Amino acid sequence: METAEVEILLVEDNPKDVELTLHALRKENLSKCIQVVRDGEEALEFLFCRGTYSNRSFDNPPKLVVLDLKLPKVDGLEVLRKVKNDSRTRAIPVAILTSSNEDRDLVAGYKLGVNSYIQKPVDFNQFRDTVKQLGLYWLMVNQSPPSSAFSEE
Repeated sequence: METAEVEILLVEDNPKDVELTLHALRKENLSKCIQVVRDGEEALEFLFCRGTYSNRSFDNPPKLVVLDLKLPKVDGLEVLRKVKNDSRTRAIPVAILTSSNEDRDLVAGYKLGVNSYIQKPVDFNQFRDTVKQLGLYWLMVNQSPPSSAFSEE
């Protein structure tokens, strides 16, 4: 996949949740270009155009990052902290989609600048509907910032 056209970066280590999320988004034709990364370190490489993703440009950010919290290597809150603390990535919308029901995770996410925090529903149909609504809002309703928002200050 040509990473320059990625609309959604899905950061999720659970293969079943990846499959369910991709199915829900594709069933609704919400996104043709979804990049899946399976740990926080790879997410940072993608977003900061490093390593395997050094061919990417900050001029073509994803329209949305869907971020799990409990990730290998670098946890989701640390990924969020790095994204929101850098002028090149700060404007990228980040939605946490997690099984965590801990208030401290919710509060920490918002203090770090998350744009949306969603607890993963356990029920399959509810999960699918939640992901569909997430995609509809961020890709169809929400207006993404212009590429000039991603240039260094």
